[in-house]
Amino acid sequence: MHDLSTEDQGAGDRDFVASLEKGLLVIEAFDVSRPRLTLSDVSKLTGITRAAARRYLLTLTKLGYAEFDGRYFSLTPQILRLGYAYLSSASLSAQVQPLLERISEETGESSSAAVLDGDDIVYIARSATRRIMSIGLGVGSRLPAHCTALGRAILAYQPEDALRAYLQRVRLEARTPKTITDKAAFQSALDATRAQGYAIVNEELEYGLRSIAVPVVQKNGRVTLALNLSAQAGRISAEEMEERFLPLLKSASETLRYML
Repeated sequence: MHDLSTEDQGAGDRDFVASLEKGLLVIEAFDVSRPRLTLSDVSKLTGITRAAARRYLLTLTKLGYAEFDGRYFSLTPQILRLGYAYLSSASLSAQVQPLLERISEETGESSSAAVLDGDDIVYIARSATRRIMSIGLGVGSRLPAHCTALGRAILAYQPEDALRAYLQRVRLEARTPKTITDKAAFQSALDATRAQGYAIVNEELEYGLRSIAVPVVQKNGRVTLALNLSAQAGRISAEEMEERFLPLLKSASETLRYML
């Protein structure tokens, strides 16, 4: 989650609206693991005072973006309007979706596309053939970049200064005992990803989940998007992923390269 450090950066900028930033922080406090929060929860998660958090929450409630049962606040489906505003104005998701559906049809596995947002990846398109994670994933879902194949496929191609800044600030939190948490080892994993042109993550995000991802290298050399296929580790080995899935992902990546 973002912190209020950006407020300090914008304090001297007349065009920076700190109250809008705080309102967005309140919305971002809710996620799949925290669908219902008390006023104290929101204050603690955002670093906003209880009094201010109360005003933001009650404003969201009055506008229909949240609801309150007397103790817990939760977001309402109306909040989807904010995400839909992006999806309806962006052609990227629409361009990616047919490619993912074709990949899933040919492999029988779930495929996704994601972009990097801060230290997380955000899913912008997904074709799910079966549920293979304990949490449900959909467009707009966020996951830590460091323990996902999608995240590594994007991070490995970032400029050196951006990657250095990321490694300095990020906490490589363990999601399973297999998660890489040592920064030197993580740098080596990114180096290997860039050298081979794809990333494979074996049960670092969740037990039983194996994923392979490729970057979409734009014509200007930038990488802001990656594609992946995920499967249950017990059914498909890493070697089989490379043999069966990698050609399909690379083909889709090349197609997108000339569409973006």
